[in-house]
Amino acid sequence: MGNHLVLFNKYKRIMLLTFFLFYKDNPFSPFIHFHFCISFGFLSKERNLKVMADLKAPLVRPKRKKTWVDYFVKFRWIIVIFVVLPISATLYFLIYLGDMYSESKSYEQRRKEHDENVLKVIKRLKQRNAAKDGLVCTARKPWIAVGMRIDLGEFRNILEINKEKMIARVEPLVNMGQISRATVPMNLSLAVVAELDDLTVGGLINGYGIEGSSHLYGLFADTVEAYEIVLAGGELVRATRDNEYSDLFYAIPWSQGTLGLLVAAEIRLIPVKEYMRLTYIPVKGDLQALAQGYMDSFAPKDGDESKIPDFVEGMVYNPTEGVMMVGTYASKAEAKKKGNKINNVGWWFKPWFYQHAQTALKKGQFVEYIPTREYYHRHTRCLYWEGKLILPFGDQFWFRFLLGWLMPPKVSLLKATQGEAIRNYYHDMHVIQDMLVPLYKVGDALEWVHNEMEVYPIWLCPHKLYKAPIKQQIYPEPGFEYEKRQGDTDDAQMYTDVGVYYAPGPVLRGEEFDGSEAVRKMEKWLIGNHGFQPQYAVSELDEKSFWRMFDGDLYEHCRKKYRAVGTFMSVYYKSKKGRKTEKEVREAEQAHLETAYAEAD
Repeated sequence: MGNHLVLFNKYKRIMLLTFFLFYKDNPFSPFIHFHFCISFGFLSKERNLKVMADLKAPLVRPKRKKTWVDYFVKFRWIIVIFVVLPISATLYFLIYLGDMYSESKSYEQRRKEHDENVLKVIKRLKQRNAAKDGLVCTARKPWIAVGMRIDLGEFRNILEINKEKMIARVEPLVNMGQISRATVPMNLSLAVVAELDDLTVGGLINGYGIEGSSHLYGLFADTVEAYEIVLAGGELVRATRDNEYSDLFYAIPWSQGTLGLLVAAEIRLIPVKEYMRLTYIPVKGDLQALAQGYMDSFAPKDGDESKIPDFVEGMVYNPTEGVMMVGTYASKAEAKKKGNKINNVGWWFKPWFYQHAQTALKKGQFVEYIPTREYYHRHTRCLYWEGKLILPFGDQFWFRFLLGWLMPPKVSLLKATQGEAIRNYYHDMHVIQDMLVPLYKVGDALEWVHNEMEVYPIWLCPHKLYKAPIKQQIYPEPGFEYEKRQGDTDDAQMYTDVGVYYAPGPVLRGEEFDGSEAVRKMEKWLIGNHGFQPQYAVSELDEKSFWRMFDGDLYEHCRKKYRAVGTFMSVYYKSKKGRKTEKEVREAEQAHLETAYAEAD
């Protein structure tokens, strides 16, 4: 057999040489030349790879050499199970007791305590010595070393639920689990309830908040009717859309607490019912087909508003398969009709929601009823699908049944149990990013993520991006209202959050992957496609690129008008990756203010 192979290769080379010498003008000669050179060893390994790439052959990334960090991450579940989960469960229980204690107080008592705490914040700011105390930040640890911290830890009360005005007045540390526990039994809810229990009102306002109802109501900040802010000089102001602080009202979202200290917010309530009637719709095809199936699930092409569901989200599991979910509120009587299936997804032993939704790919479209509050927080227990990386066996029935009640681990504790080397590893080998893109570009965004990051599952959630009277940091494409694209309305362009959370495919295969470079490419793609990157995520943007992505005119106007410069760090430095000293921040910010702002645009 071996002799036959030798003879075959020998005659193969002779034939290739003959073709090369006598048929070099043949249209297939480049391929013959390529094979001929390889056969005779005239091409180096590197040259071979380049030619293969030119011929669009799949390019395999080189294998990455493992270090001790890889093994630590692989067995990190030991620390999570025996340290992080027990402490997390204890903290959750203590927080729950605190919430119960707060609810036992009358609204009048809570408001009295709120006023006293606001006076403490005002007094602290007025006593500040700018030269001695330095920049101000809340007690939460920022990337930048600041001299003065103001603790807002007491601001965690629901101050009022006004059923007549349909307004909830709450303090900034009230979280989504706390407020849904108070409102849903009243058949009320915030218009936008972010999925994870731990997310706070202040974080969602100053940063970024979205949910499956955002295609109707916009982002979390779009549902706020008034902000109560303590300014740099210690003044307490109430900002609304149409009062003297309207500029501040429109500047607060995405400002990361750098214009003043949020001490309360008035947020819109909507009527809800006891259950969510959820339809799971499997979609198959290429990524553009998945994107079109997603758009069609909630944005009817004929513009019939009666077809628009109350909730929508999509999950793309691989390049050819996804499941779109649309929900409408349903009464208890409807849900309990004979033949209807009720799924209590909130029980600790239940399958993780994203895996449950994936079953639609096999069994086809189906409908079930989920208790409303459990539906709101469906991704909490497994942190979307990040729980699979944290605990590889966390989705198994035996673990869910025995220890599922301890889930999820607190993200702050997960961060506390990793040192600098582990943080750097996750920065390079892990992706937690949201890409906010116009709805009509969601297919292009999916293709970009597949080509550059290869991360699955991918979360899809639409949201309105309103055309505000004053241009905000994020804003729709100019002239969108004249294009009449699918999902758009006269007052808002439909955007989509493309949520990319997981280890990239190359990392899972043990190949080299440059996380920083991938994020830089993503940010460049977003800027070129009028997209936005939520500021909670790790960013590689320099300051000029940051202000190309976001519009800073209103923000800078309010920074100067309300004397935030010199008291609070700018939003760029608040969200920038890497640690800086206060002196560096001051110098960089001053240099930025002294240059023509148009240069950044």
